[in-house]
Amino acid sequence: MKYYLSIDQGTTSSRAIIFDSNLALISDSQKEYDLDYPSDGWVELNPDDVLKTVRDTLGDVLNGKHQIEACGITNQRETTIVWSKKTGKPIYPGIVWQDRRTNETCNQLKSEGHEEDIKARTGLVLDPYFSATKIKWILDNVEGARDSADKGELLFGTIDSFLIYNLTKEKHHLTDVTNASRTLLFNIKSMNWDDELLKLFDIPKSMMPKVLSCDGSFGTLSIDENNIPIRGVIGDQQAALVGQNCLKNGDMKSTYGTGCFLMVNTEDKIYKIDEGLLTTIAYKLEDKTHYAIEGSIYSCGNIVKWLRDKMKFFNNSEESEKFLNKNGNSNNVLFLPGFNGLGAPFWNSDVRGGFYGLTQDSSINDLVTAAFQAITFQTKEITSILENYDIKISKLLVDGGMVNNDKFCQALSDTLEKEIIKPANVESTAIGACKVAMIASGETTLSVKNESKLVFKPNIDFVDAYKQNYINWKKYLQKSITN
Repeated sequence: MKYYLSIDQGTTSSRAIIFDSNLALISDSQKEYDLDYPSDGWVELNPDDVLKTVRDTLGDVLNGKHQIEACGITNQRETTIVWSKKTGKPIYPGIVWQDRRTNETCNQLKSEGHEEDIKARTGLVLDPYFSATKIKWILDNVEGARDSADKGELLFGTIDSFLIYNLTKEKHHLTDVTNASRTLLFNIKSMNWDDELLKLFDIPKSMMPKVLSCDGSFGTLSIDENNIPIRGVIGDQQAALVGQNCLKNGDMKSTYGTGCFLMVNTEDKIYKIDEGLLTTIAYKLEDKTHYAIEGSIYSCGNIVKWLRDKMKFFNNSEESEKFLNKNGNSNNVLFLPGFNGLGAPFWNSDVRGGFYGLTQDSSINDLVTAAFQAITFQTKEITSILENYDIKISKLLVDGGMVNNDKFCQALSDTLEKEIIKPANVESTAIGACKVAMIASGETTLSVKNESKLVFKPNIDFVDAYKQNYINWKKYLQKSITN
């Protein structure tokens, strides 16, 4: 039996897991850290917190009991760090994928007519979500940064690059194709950094990491007495796609973590969808590139965290299930999850969250139910667009921390009127990273599946109620966007 290490670096926590060749979990450690919100729409992290939590979790699981064959890294995408090539120290906090500070920059570029060309090259919409305008903001706003960048003294990286640079012996400046494809700077057809886009965003090419396949050789992880080859890097949502065995055309999964990300594998076909969904690289393994369509929802698990920590409705996330009304009745209360604007398919940075329809009869149960329904309704927005492109959806594979809530999974099934399939291990991102490292090490993983645990089927008694709630929610949403 061989053993593999997964580093799963997420938006609010870092996790290290050791799996065996059958994908059985052997050892596991997770550490949370806090995000900072300096201004409205701004979201930052301390890169030192990321490094510390990763190191701490690695220290917990690497106890010498198992010889580790290889390591795979999966990470939150788009989050942007710029650091000194000489010292390795960041010149500014990490700007998180949820951050909206560059909305005006995006609007200016749109007004100049650049959006369609950017989308044709990258598959992405022109939005603050992606890394390019975050890099530009740092260069334009941190004293001396622009001059240092022009001299070749600064490096950019998404979280994977930052970890590789700081935790490996070689200190290579590397990334993989999936993370590169989320920057607005990578041409997904030529599979290279795009010189025209680098010029448009005024970013020196010297800042950019070298791009490898997901199953490339990324250096040697050096922690305490352990030296482990890193043989896999893949963005978290693409990792979940691999982890759920969505390896063929039309295979689809949806991950419910801090945000929600629905992704469907389209193999070698690049779709052009005008309704706000993204075309992105699913993975490049064994020299073959697969593409995917993605719908990105900003707020999901962070809604539950807000209900817990700010509203004090319950003491831990697991308790939220007790507050969900089983029949989908929210007593006419609706919730708009616009903490930092809305993602797909709306891409609206200005709208903010709120409850609608509150009366003296409204209860905590009604508010919690409405908040969870807003997540299922956003998913329905995306699946409806996919079906308009003849991408058939009979079932949806789900993963992420939120799907531990069975009532939420049932509400999702009732809203979408689809079967919802939950795997035995809902941490599909870590499994995906492990699979990539296994492939790079010469093992075949196609026969190793993350077996289903539960299947949720639409309850015909509640479907009509969810339909009406969805119609009411859409009216509230449209009114909020246009006002």
